[in-house]
Amino acid sequence: MQVYLGLGSNLGDRQANLARALKLLGERLHIELVSSLYETEPVGYAEQPLFLNAVCRAQTELGPLQLLSLVKGIEASLGRVPSFPNAPRPIDLDIILYGDLVMETPELTIPHPRLEDRAFVLIPLLEVGPDLRHPVSGEHIKDLAARVGGRKGVRKISKLGV
Repeated sequence: MQVYLGLGSNLGDRQANLARALKLLGERLHIELVSSLYETEPVGYAEQPLFLNAVCRAQTELGPLQLLSLVKGIEASLGRVPSFPNAPRPIDLDIILYGDLVMETPELTIPHPRLEDRAFVLIPLLEVGPDLRHPVSGEHIKDLAARVGGRKGVRKISKLGV
């Protein structure tokens, strides 16, 4: 199954945190493509460092809840501890899309429920999935990215080099 994962970090060595997360993901998934790195302003809680964000496209045999368990385990192994919503964190891994699956459970909602509102996800997602459509609305990701707020707070800085 083709999946798209969002990666973010704003504590410690942000780029190294993202690289470590991708390495660990690559032990269980086939990473096909990784977007450029984007430095982004925090959302929801402004009094924290800037984030580095990226999106990767991967293939997996894991089911959606197994994939969730994998990303939560990687977050914990890289030092993420439960805190308040939008808190600073060394790593944040989100399942953005899982094929064209639409699901909502207490543990997991796919597609990511705030996908359409997040420039820091849509812009790198567009880079690795230019022809994607939102599985619920059917809208092209490029159209969602073109009209999302907060685009000025998303600056491409480099490739991750993984």
